[in-house]
Amino acid sequence: MKKLAILTILFLSFSVFVKAGDGDKIPSATLKKLDGSKINSNTFSNNGKPIIISFWATWCKPCKKELDAIAETYPEWVKETGVKLIAISIDDVRSSSKVVTDVKTKGWEYEVYLDENQDFKRAMNVNNVPHTFIIDGNGLIVWSHNSYSEGDEDKLYENIKALIKGEKLTH
Repeated sequence: MKKLAILTILFLSFSVFVKAGDGDKIPSATLKKLDGSKINSNTFSNNGKPIIISFWATWCKPCKKELDAIAETYPEWVKETGVKLIAISIDDVRSSSKVVTDVKTKGWEYEVYLDENQDFKRAMNVNNVPHTFIIDGNGLIVWSHNSYSEGDEDKLYENIKALIKGEKLTH
């Protein structure tokens, strides 16, 4: 009986640390909108069309390069595939005021939210930024990519188009 109790406690303890991965739904976490109001990540939707979730920070040059590169063709992506990009800043309370400035200066047309406590970052198993995910029309995580090199945005878009065609994505 004692062994069963210990095993149960261990199982419950480890299950708390299960992170999101391919095939999982978007986990629930409270984020802050740029106007200061709150939103829960489990409400992210796009009428059955794909969503890109991109984790970034104001101090991360590759993150900004990736979001800038996507911004150049994002209106065409939306027109062709209906994809929506949600940019999640992991800046903490001390630096989150820079997020609004960056978004306005760069003219990004994305939904941008703040994950100041990094709860969503942890739930999505993001260790460093940039980290980009593709969510299918059913809200399942189907692809992820960590880091950024010039041209990665093209691979991202190819994956979005493949997903729209019903193809399975590869990493």
